[in-house]
Amino acid sequence: MIAILVDADACPVKDEVYAVATRYDVPVAVVANAPMSVPRGSGAQLVVVGRDLDAADDWIAAHAQPGDVVVTADVPLAARCLAAGARVLRPDGRIFDDAMIGDALATRQLMSDLREQGSVSGGPKPLADKDRARFASRLDQMVQLSLRETTPQP
Repeated sequence: MIAILVDADACPVKDEVYAVATRYDVPVAVVANAPMSVPRGSGAQLVVVGRDLDAADDWIAAHAQPGDVVVTADVPLAARCLAAGARVLRPDGRIFDDAMIGDALATRQLMSDLREQGSVSGGPKPLADKDRARFASRLDQMVQLSLRETTPQP
């Protein structure tokens, strides 16, 4: 059985995840550093991992399996989950895959270096309605694909 694993502390698309999970009856692990509300009847389970640096990332990477769908904006976590065989989707609906993860890691490092030097400031742009729609559509597609691939054929 596949699952959706959500890097939840800063995830702006949890409601979209719950909707897709409910549609396909797929369990969701909402992984966070602190308690948060999770709707009943959505198949979601809250996993509070504590406040240690990277605790949520470590839990998700340790539990990600082939066929699972991971929702995160964290590039190093995405790389770890791809290596485990999971599918990875950003909250803006863009897909992390094996073909681009190396470039994404390099870009992340470059931006980190530029922020340390003071050359770049600010964070990601706010999520637009079109990003939410793209996310919901792609998550739906990824879950369907994972279900097809992991369901035994007669």
